[in-house]
Amino acid sequence: MGDVDSSRGFLRDVKRIVLKVGTAVVTRNDGRIALGRLGALCEQLKELNTQGYEVILVSSGAVGLGRQRLKYRKLVNSSFADLQKPQVELDGKACAAVGQNCLMALYDTLFSQLDVSSAQLLVTDSDFRDRDFRKQLSDTVKSLLSLKVIPIFNENDAVSTRRAPYEDSSGIFWDNDSLAALLALELKADLLVLLSDVEGLYSGPPSDPRSKLIHTYIKEKHQTEITFGDKSRVGRGGMTAKVKAAVNAAYAGIPVIITSGYAPENLTKVLQGQRIGTLFHQDAHLWCSVKDVDARGMAIAARESSRRLQAMTSEQRKKILLGIADAIEANAKKINVENEADVSAAQQAGYEKSLVARLALKPGKITSLANSVRVLANMEDPIGHVLKKTELADGLVLEKTSSPLGVLLIVFESRPDALVQIASLAIRSGNGLLLKGGKEAKRSNAILHKLIGLVTSREEIPDLLKLDDVIDLVIPRGSNKLVSQIKNSTKIPVLGHADGICHVFVDKSANMDMAKQIVLDAKLDYPAACNAMETLLVHKDLMHTTPFNDLIVDLCSEGVTLYGGPRASAFLHIPEAHSFHLEYSSLACTIEFVDDVHAAIDHIHEHGSAHTECIIAEDQEVVNAFFGQVDSAAVFHNASTRFCDGARFGLGAEVGISTSRIHARGPVGVEGLLTTRWILKGSGQVVNGDKGIIYTHKDLPIEP
Repeated sequence: MGDVDSSRGFLRDVKRIVLKVGTAVVTRNDGRIALGRLGALCEQLKELNTQGYEVILVSSGAVGLGRQRLKYRKLVNSSFADLQKPQVELDGKACAAVGQNCLMALYDTLFSQLDVSSAQLLVTDSDFRDRDFRKQLSDTVKSLLSLKVIPIFNENDAVSTRRAPYEDSSGIFWDNDSLAALLALELKADLLVLLSDVEGLYSGPPSDPRSKLIHTYIKEKHQTEITFGDKSRVGRGGMTAKVKAAVNAAYAGIPVIITSGYAPENLTKVLQGQRIGTLFHQDAHLWCSVKDVDARGMAIAARESSRRLQAMTSEQRKKILLGIADAIEANAKKINVENEADVSAAQQAGYEKSLVARLALKPGKITSLANSVRVLANMEDPIGHVLKKTELADGLVLEKTSSPLGVLLIVFESRPDALVQIASLAIRSGNGLLLKGGKEAKRSNAILHKLIGLVTSREEIPDLLKLDDVIDLVIPRGSNKLVSQIKNSTKIPVLGHADGICHVFVDKSANMDMAKQIVLDAKLDYPAACNAMETLLVHKDLMHTTPFNDLIVDLCSEGVTLYGGPRASAFLHIPEAHSFHLEYSSLACTIEFVDDVHAAIDHIHEHGSAHTECIIAEDQEVVNAFFGQVDSAAVFHNASTRFCDGARFGLGAEVGISTSRIHARGPVGVEGLLTTRWILKGSGQVVNGDKGIIYTHKDLPIEP
């Protein structure tokens, strides 16, 4: 199931639905019946009928089908001479009479195959002027629905008193969209769904790449902003008619969804509360500030925020950060209460243990977070640092300075502490920020958002990932699946890592007491962390030694499940790992024996994720080979992989750990959120073909 929109939760309680199917859904481009599409729709209606929904169908398409049928008959019955004469347009009412018979025969056949009964009800505009008719209509429909029969309505164009049904829009209703809205009111429906040939209402013609799908229609905002394209290729009014009918129904109290009749299972997804199509609701204007914030608008606002942050003095930004640190500590109890509620809900929902572990704020974590924010606050201002100063020519000085990247989109699962770290880093580095936290940390994130003073956006991640012209960098923090999906879904540069497969290699020259300490810490300190050891590589000469045996015993006694490579599994009699490229994020790890440091390096390059690797050795030549050849973001000697962390590196905090080879690698702190720009200071110099200028290109000292 896709993401459920909280503003559409009421849809899961809907019982009676009026569904309008447009001519563009019923027929193909050539005017013939879209049999597959109509069959799939009937199957959805059968399922809803079985589940207890009361479905009332309003179907267009009769005139189009009749015209296609009569054109064929006319062609068959015409002589060659007849075909040479000017062709007269077929009478619309005759087309309606013939087409209605075809349409109902088709519905009857399809529903009969699904063991569902349907009923035809043809109405005209003048019928609804009669109060007795309206009461009888309501009683008849009520009786049909109680018998599990699907009523199928259409305007009886064949006998309509309207002068020209395609042109005359006078009366109580004027097309099947307005008829569907009228029926929804008369029959006290819980929901009206208008199926179209596009995904919903767009800000402009759907064919225009600049047009964006409007998820929730707000009359006060959208009625003057929308540009409609051409009318429907076959129906009466196209999207203009649908919007008019939807607005009338919604403001009379009937929620409306306009969505595509082409997409399979769309109706089912609508009733699950998924963000499908465009919602019209009488209370939509009350949601405007929270639920229908435009993704581009949010990103542009974030860029403006970045510029305002850059315009502040270092002391002003420092004051903001110190205020955040104090607020976090002062509200520690409230934060813990909300976090414990998230953890409990995640456990009950059956989330993976590694995710639950990352979700929990362990004792002392809030104090640690506050301290890391203070470290950031007291750092030297990172913005506007002169990194290089060069005299290009006499009186012409070029400076290379540090500058914020711009707008960052951070998508993170679990880890509510990441919210604090990332927001603080963005403030210190002068970057605009868009944060998208996971639903499993909803309550923790909510209180931290409030304390820090961030704005919450409910825009979907796919909408934000399209904004490569506004957002400068995406940093995903979460599962392999999350990171991979984001990398494959955007043109925006992505900084981060999909896997944290960290290795510890114990060389034959290692101090084994030290090795035991480091290995146990790397695995046990925080197994769910991305810098925890996942693979232990051991020099083959240690296989039969007592210290190695003691290490294995200690790992097992601490509850670590051991898996082996081909050599280790046979020697230690443990299960063989199905892959060396495996991040357990739990009390489990893989062990394998290697011939020497070069074999260890080859193993890391083949199966690792370029995150963090450690060698435990006393032989300096071996250590140098490891340092010189292992191509990972962080490489350690005689130290636990758990040290690969922004706070432990003295960065104050980190937005994540990057394994990419462009821009930043390893723990990414303030410096990783900066780029450079060039400042040129002259005194009237011009190029003029370089005729009157003498380049000196002299390095100048940088003033402290």
